[in-house]
Amino acid sequence: MSYFMVDIESDGPIPGDFSMICFGAVLVNEELTTTFYGKLKPISEKFNPDALAVSGFSREETMSFDDPEEVMLAFETWIRENSSGRPIFISDNNGFDWMFICWYFHHFIERNPFGYSSRRLSDLYCGLEKDTFAQWKHLRNTEHTHHPVDDAKGNAEVLLHMKKEMGLKIGLK
Repeated sequence: MSYFMVDIESDGPIPGDFSMICFGAVLVNEELTTTFYGKLKPISEKFNPDALAVSGFSREETMSFDDPEEVMLAFETWIRENSSGRPIFISDNNGFDWMFICWYFHHFIERNPFGYSSRRLSDLYCGLEKDTFAQWKHLRNTEHTHHPVDDAKGNAEVLLHMKKEMGLKIGLK
């Protein structure tokens, strides 16, 4: 199995009506240097200016981004090339991030290399701490910038901390 920490930025709350603007992924291993970054042209006329502002891009900039189908095909290839066994999707907020990634994969290329499930970093941490309110974001080394590769890398650092310092048993490539 290979774990891929993923983070997305969007211009609204749900895929289809709104667009995934960009996303980043990092293969979770000791180096954290194998990354993917995609910027996607909007698929809808609808957008929430406040949500879009989080990404740091203007609507005009996003209109010149890459074709979503091409980005999702490239992401699928990158996952396949960097997987040892089944790829596992994990994120800080998988209810949000997974929703967009899964929808875009199925909508544009009719398959999802991650299958039908995902993992949430916070739930793993809370389970190890045996505290549903446990806080973990202080364990990131990489600054949370809302650039999705930075954010995915910071979250992957937390997963590695959980493996090394807290005894989480995960197989990493």
